[in-house]
Amino acid sequence: MASSTRYAELHLHLEGCLDEEILREVAPQLDASLIRSRMRFESFAGFLDSFKFAVMQLREADQFRMLARRAFDRAASQGVVYAEVIHSAGVCLKRGLDAQAIAEALVDEGRKAPIEVRWIFDAVRQFGEEHIYETARFTAGFCGEDVVGFGVGGDEAGSPASALERGFRLAKEEGLKLTPHAGETSNAENVREVLRLGAHRIGHGIRAVEDPSLVAELVDRQIPLEVSLTSNVMTGAVASYAAHPLRLLHEAGVPIILNTDDPGFFCTTMDREFAHAQRLGLDDEALEQIRLNGFRFAFCPTPPA
Repeated sequence: MASSTRYAELHLHLEGCLDEEILREVAPQLDASLIRSRMRFESFAGFLDSFKFAVMQLREADQFRMLARRAFDRAASQGVVYAEVIHSAGVCLKRGLDAQAIAEALVDEGRKAPIEVRWIFDAVRQFGEEHIYETARFTAGFCGEDVVGFGVGGDEAGSPASALERGFRLAKEEGLKLTPHAGETSNAENVREVLRLGAHRIGHGIRAVEDPSLVAELVDRQIPLEVSLTSNVMTGAVASYAAHPLRLLHEAGVPIILNTDDPGFFCTTMDREFAHAQRLGLDDEALEQIRLNGFRFAFCPTPPA
């Protein structure tokens, strides 16, 4: 059933849209039982392993193009009208794939999508400073109407925040917005560090709740957190929905944006994320404010509200 609510999703991993159905379509040689076993996880480390398994099946631009087409059609059916989609460009570079051809195919597919699409290319934190810088330089070559941001994901413990600095500086100089993952599984200090480096939005950022002065800074500077409730529960970043700090952060005045993150792995939709938020005690006014935040804080200057 199509959603009747219009959403802007700002934290959606393209490769995270791979589920069993799409994975079998882009990699038909894979056995269904292997896919099911490899895509089960019970921790953040397990999720990263499952994500790596799925992404490693993508090698050619046409496979990425097919994934994007399926992901955009599905998003449209679920009420998404605008999406800033994160593509693991750094992984393509690391693997020695034709990252240029893949990126060009994705930009082209985004222009044909039934929703409005902008792209954020990201690097992998644990791959280190040089990788982050090279991915930023690659992303800068695409900076424009379609590719609007640069991010860093992966294991926050895998590399110090200082490893992001050179790549972030280059990305900002080239006109890209910065939206790194931080404070998902680590601590509030990691959020503070990416703020210092110039982050415009923060992926997850929920550990900020541990530091009242940091929360106050997020409020004062109006830096939004891209929150994904189901993702945080399924990876063990929080113990349960009830334990999630979403309501505390919202009531403190931190701008919140709800997202599905990796819907192929977490079996969620934007409707479900908002339903979970409602069960945490957010009223209709708060939920509408959060929905509108997706449009307000988009890197596209005029998203379709």
